[in-house]
Amino acid sequence: MSCETLSASRPRIGIAGAGLLGRLLAWTLAQRGHAVSVFDPAPGPAPGFDGQGAAGFTAAGMLSPLAELETAELDLAARGWDSLAQWEALCDGWTQRRVLPPHFARRGSLMVAHRPDLGAAHRVLNRLASLAQAAAWPQQPQWLDTTALRDVEPGLHSSLGPLHAWMLPGEGQIDAVQAMQTLHTDAPGVQWHWQAPVDTVKPGALAVKGDAKLHGFDWVFDTRGVGARPEVPVRGVRGELVWLHAPGVGLQRPVRLLHPRHRVYIVPRPGDLVLVGASELESEDRSPMSLRSAVELMAAAHSVLPALAEARIVRLDTNLRPALPDNRPEIHTEAGLVRLNGLYRHGWLLAPSLAHEALRRVQLISDTSSLIPTHA
Repeated sequence: MSCETLSASRPRIGIAGAGLLGRLLAWTLAQRGHAVSVFDPAPGPAPGFDGQGAAGFTAAGMLSPLAELETAELDLAARGWDSLAQWEALCDGWTQRRVLPPHFARRGSLMVAHRPDLGAAHRVLNRLASLAQAAAWPQQPQWLDTTALRDVEPGLHSSLGPLHAWMLPGEGQIDAVQAMQTLHTDAPGVQWHWQAPVDTVKPGALAVKGDAKLHGFDWVFDTRGVGARPEVPVRGVRGELVWLHAPGVGLQRPVRLLHPRHRVYIVPRPGDLVLVGASELESEDRSPMSLRSAVELMAAAHSVLPALAEARIVRLDTNLRPALPDNRPEIHTEAGLVRLNGLYRHGWLLAPSLAHEALRRVQLISDTSSLIPTHA
């Protein structure tokens, strides 16, 4: 069945949640001419950076399927490679259509470790290498000697002796905030309902809190994350992100510091910004970042990127990422209803692949098509 045949029926689509998955689904369906309505409790489409809005804004946008093999299964990493290619194609499509695309780069990423932590680092790298080899992937961790590291990222070094580093080829990054904004602004005809928290989701219908009226649709997509409780057994996992303004640092690639206690990532953004974050904290606390967390994150980043010493703190951001009991995403489908949840720490890495599969399952796109329609 062709995309043209599928879009001709123009089913009415209701989406609960305007986070990453909600916006990606709305954009994809709107580009195909479907009638889409999105409902979200936020006051508007822009980020609030108050710990209450869409978790997709509180993300460094790392697209690192090889690195995620440290904790994720091989099938999720394979989804990540598919999603990475789809993000690249989406950004290329926006550029061709003269829509301002989010910043996207695919220069690989780095894993680094101080000499005292080399044993822990080798355990991680051995797992990554063995799983990648088992999957027959061409992408394998590549050890960089001091000279090679200086050539690719001259600002990285350690005061504890030579910094050990590995290149993870093929990995990339996307500006999460810009991408969320582009998915909103480039979704023609979508009806965005802000300050509209959904509290009831049923096959073919949803209801907004405080409103007895049911909004009827042909298909309803529930992408509310933590807000989908109690229907979905989802928990919140706290993420923390420090925004720094660091002119002259010159970092080109995402960096993960391998440490026995911390998994700290350092990600460059346009405008001399550097984001420093921790991937997961088992807590549903939405309060602002503590002094201890902020100091530990920034000290870890400074230990491998000394030029951050003169960086200025722009923002301390926290939010909750939705996770299911097995830390794996889930797509539930029944007549008139699709639930997508449990992206955990892999939201930006997995969203395009999950959105594509969900739409394919309910035949809103064909088996062979991508998220990008041929006319886009």
